[in-house]
Amino acid sequence: MSGLIDELRKILPASDVLVGDAISEDYTHDEALGLEPVAPAAVARPETTEQVSQLLALADRERVPVTTRGAGTGLSGAAIPSEGGLMLSTERMKAIEIDVDNHIAVVQPGVTLGELEQAAEPHGLVYPIQPGESSATLGGNVATNAGGMRAVKYGVTRHQVLGLEAVLPGGEVVQCGGKFVKCSSGYDLTQLIVGSEGTLAVVTSITLKLVPRLTHRATMLAPFESVEQVTRAVPALVQSGVAPLFVEYVDALSMAGIERRKEIELGIPQELKDKAQAYVLVVLEGGDEARNAEDLERVGEVCLEHGALDVYVLPKNQANIVIEGREESFWAGKAAGLSDQVDVVVPRAQLSAYMTRVQAVAAETGTLIVGTGHAGDGNVHLGIFQPDEDVRAGVLNQLFDLGAEMGGEVSAEHGIGIAKKKYYNARENPAKLALMRRIKQAFDPNGIMNPGKVFDPA
Repeated sequence: MSGLIDELRKILPASDVLVGDAISEDYTHDEALGLEPVAPAAVARPETTEQVSQLLALADRERVPVTTRGAGTGLSGAAIPSEGGLMLSTERMKAIEIDVDNHIAVVQPGVTLGELEQAAEPHGLVYPIQPGESSATLGGNVATNAGGMRAVKYGVTRHQVLGLEAVLPGGEVVQCGGKFVKCSSGYDLTQLIVGSEGTLAVVTSITLKLVPRLTHRATMLAPFESVEQVTRAVPALVQSGVAPLFVEYVDALSMAGIERRKEIELGIPQELKDKAQAYVLVVLEGGDEARNAEDLERVGEVCLEHGALDVYVLPKNQANIVIEGREESFWAGKAAGLSDQVDVVVPRAQLSAYMTRVQAVAAETGTLIVGTGHAGDGNVHLGIFQPDEDVRAGVLNQLFDLGAEMGGEVSAEHGIGIAKKKYYNARENPAKLALMRRIKQAFDPNGIMNPGKVFDPA
């Protein structure tokens, strides 16, 4: 490897080529549970597309596996490097351009969601995708097609990406899409690269849609006696015409945890808390308070029609705390000994049936399964507390099988990576997997781009 390190230092300053003890433990893993960390042979920290091009040309020539890393906040092991491989960290790639007239941001992949938020806010604009971790990078969001709580209104990352600049393994640079909202010119390579988890190319520039920042919000929390009632209320809320920003599902245990961690009292009487099995959290946004108030009244009516024990309009400070607590649910679960987490997605109308079956699996296997999720788009996050590895594997297989039976998928927004690879490959159509392998071969004939993620090398 010494010869490779010398070549890397011809491309980048020595301070941006990390080896040995200079590679911190943080580079060896992401936030996936239960996966072993792996130290790369070297970490390269480029700043420009030209440097990325030279790095990939070198790696391809020497057949060195390359894993691209943003902030390492992913939950599927896609950012865990290959042993003896090169990690390409985008932490130096921080350029941001805000095109106010076109409502566009052009960013390098190392820009975080928090940094883009700060750049867009003075212009009255916002990037609408917020997966819940402001330190996550836009490059990582593109790699996993990240979603988040606002997906019920704005969609997911791929719905905001208008164009990409990407570097192929041989060093060639390609431009896909641009500052326009429609295109019918050839294959849509932009959308092919979005969600590919670093297995096809390295994204070096991203062209994103921004939307006007709406300044008025209103939040309602509704407790329900059963999960089935909650999940039946969700389609009605989405169809009510109020265009909610969030429609979130939080089970009673998770809500109690939010209140305890955040040290807040939401004003819900204890007798209702004792009855409630789950809650719906609905957030509205708009241009004026009067319209929000009308829409909130309609939301309350829908919740009560579908069995809500009551409805509570949360003051702004309480609403922000509850939303923050909901976003932190994974970290809270991790601190409590969470064994695994899944982010299955099913058609929204199937959510009730899915959650009913999940409760049965939990009871049959003696497993604690806690749930929150983006109920408005059929995406549930299930925290699995089951220390027995064999039992846990059986539980995961059942949860994924149930999702597939109901027309869903293994992952809605966290990606496949290493953590869910065997579950995904066992359930995916073989012809589709074969096609994906051929696409991978066309982009990456020498197989250096994040090998072993999504599917194993042929």
